[in-house]
Amino acid sequence: GSSEEVATSLQQNFMIPKKEINMVSDMAKWKRSQAYADYMGFILTLNEGVRGKKLTCEYKVSEVGEDLQSFPEEAEALCVLAGWEIKQVTSGEKLPIEKLVALLNTLDRWIDETPPVDQPSRFGNKAFRTWYAKLDQEAEKLVATVIPKHLADAAPEVAVYLKESVGNSTRIDYGTGHEAAFAAFLCCLCKIGVLRVDDQMAIVFKVFNRYLEVMRKLQKTYRMEPAGSQGVWGLDDFQFLPFIWGSSQLIDHPNLEPRHFVDEKVVNENHKDFMFLECILFITEMKTGPFAEHSNQLWNISAVPSWSKVNQGLIRMYKAECLEKFPVIQHFKFGSLLPIQPVTS
Repeated sequence: GSSEEVATSLQQNFMIPKKEINMVSDMAKWKRSQAYADYMGFILTLNEGVRGKKLTCEYKVSEVGEDLQSFPEEAEALCVLAGWEIKQVTSGEKLPIEKLVALLNTLDRWIDETPPVDQPSRFGNKAFRTWYAKLDQEAEKLVATVIPKHLADAAPEVAVYLKESVGNSTRIDYGTGHEAAFAAFLCCLCKIGVLRVDDQMAIVFKVFNRYLEVMRKLQKTYRMEPAGSQGVWGLDDFQFLPFIWGSSQLIDHPNLEPRHFVDEKVVNENHKDFMFLECILFITEMKTGPFAEHSNQLWNISAVPSWSKVNQGLIRMYKAECLEKFPVIQHFKFGSLLPIQPVTS
């Protein structure tokens, strides 16, 4: 049927996602779930989509309007995005990718409008709670700006993942579970057809990369604590996905090898093209002392001979250290788009 009919058949089933993993023994349910299969499938599809590609490369983005059926030409209208220059092929309506970037720009502006407060403790600035309260209040409206009218009923479900993706307002911390909620948010937008699988590069390079910039600003401005950090033994205090996708970008690079990312000069010259190097740069800005001491795991990874080995290893590590850890997954929420029900094969 038409997209309208498909949307209507989905519509009545949207729900507010909720926690389902309450005990360690529930972890088996998660690993068998449709949500796990879809989430991991999404991560791996994006991993392939950015393989060997620079952040600054040109790529096309499909336009998803509300009238996909009636205007196939316009629905397929292609936009070339060279870096940040957007040449619009069709006038009027912004593309979903641009709308998501605009949403993230709003979150960024709210940080500027909510300066840290004076307080005795250096970490966990309480102004974060003020910033978060604004997101909590506005999330559904923000999501509604990205979703076409006939899918408006999906906004409350999808907005939950956005709210979960920016850290915890009680503990003023941020970790890989929050990052996973943002990936889940994007996955949901793909499932309702707002984003398309063939927009992989734009999803990672424009939307996820902008999200990362905003998260780094939050972490710095409000001195957020790392959530469930494994300290020096974890990969990074806050993120994981950009290391996976960033290592994929570097597969088969003519000169950059894993051993080069611990070289300051190489990082300074290439970080604008590669997400992995942006991550390294941020770590070196935030931490003092020898790299091998503050980021031991990454130091070890720099000894791996090829980027494709690094990429495969990081995917295995992500499953083991994030997706199979109860303290991370207990917070994950399940709804109609990411269901707890077992995979139907």
